[in-house]
Amino acid sequence: MKITPEFARRFAAQWIAAWNAHNLDGILAHYSDDFEMSSPFIERIMDEPAGTLRGREAVGSYWKRALERMPELHFELIDALAGVESVCLYYKSVGGLRAVEWLWFDERGKVCRAMAHYHEFP
Repeated sequence: MKITPEFARRFAAQWIAAWNAHNLDGILAHYSDDFEMSSPFIERIMDEPAGTLRGREAVGSYWKRALERMPELHFELIDALAGVESVCLYYKSVGGLRAVEWLWFDERGKVCRAMAHYHEFP
């Protein structure tokens, strides 16, 4: 899939809106059924030492738990960067924590792999 700056900005706006609405179905709609998610928060919230989960059900459970634990969760987009088959979203997260999510897209335009990175991991 060809990623353009316009696609990255449009995707970012939709992604941020779904997260800020705490709309789990809306969030998951951006991802393929078998996507893989890696984040330092996975280890903490899901007690998964590898920090990686695979599949919509597993990641959906993680995000559901995260949304329940952080009712104040709100993202503020700083920038959306286009790459080869990928988009990087740079944003402020809970408590101003700066984050980057690197999202790889499949041929259908769904995220098939994602990795979250944080400036300072609390």
